Amino acid sequence: MSKQKQKKQGSRFFRAVYTLLSGVVKLIFRIKVVDPENEPEKGGFVVCANHTSALDPILICYAFRLHQVCFMAKKELFRIPLLSGLIRMLGAFPVDRSGNDVGAIRNAVSIVEEGRCLGVFPQGHRYPGVDPRTTKTKNGAALIATRAGADVVPVYIRCKKGKPKLFRRTYVIIGERIPFESFEYDREATGEYARVTDIIFDRVCSLGEAFSENIAKEGESK
Repeated sequence: MSKQKQKKQGSRFFRAVYTLLSGVVKLIFRIKVVDPENEPEKGGFVVCANHTSALDPILICYAFRLHQVCFMAKKELFRIPLLSGLIRMLGAFPVDRSGNDVGAIRNAVSIVEEGRCLGVFPQGHRYPGVDPRTTKTKNGAALIATRAGADVVPVYIRCKKGKPKLFRRTYVIIGERIPFESFEYDREATGEYARVTDIIFDRVCSLGEAFSENIAKEGESK
């Protein structure tokens, strides 16, 4: 069955917002989704991407047309009237970034186990204009994926000067799904979260590097 005929997942509110704003988002960021066929048909996976700006969740939500991708958001945002209710309806949930937020991790794992999709940035922080391979990573994505026994979909966000800008071309490259079994996760071994994180983020970075090589050969449209 073609993806156009498949039932799209997500709340009614999210789908309404997506329908209303997706055209505007595509226009102002000139988004081109590369290899959209790599988006899995069924939910219950973790999306991992490089982190260039605060707009990255919007770009990823646009690129994943079959699924509502949920993201953690700093708890301070949920103290703002109106905004709190809005971002909750869009699938965001709070996390305390000052320490280990066990509740947020449990919530994240539950989202994936329920067949929904979770977006995580392994870098933890935004690094505009920086080669992602040179940045540090955190193990949250690996922790969630291993606890949920979930596949991971790598994504690379590519834009000139490493940060999205209005009316400048932005590419969202969706990589092939990484099956959970391929991690060969051993819960008894030490350092497993870091090892799995390295595998995931290497795939993310490789997507961008391969795409850049192709662009260099073919010439990038302005």
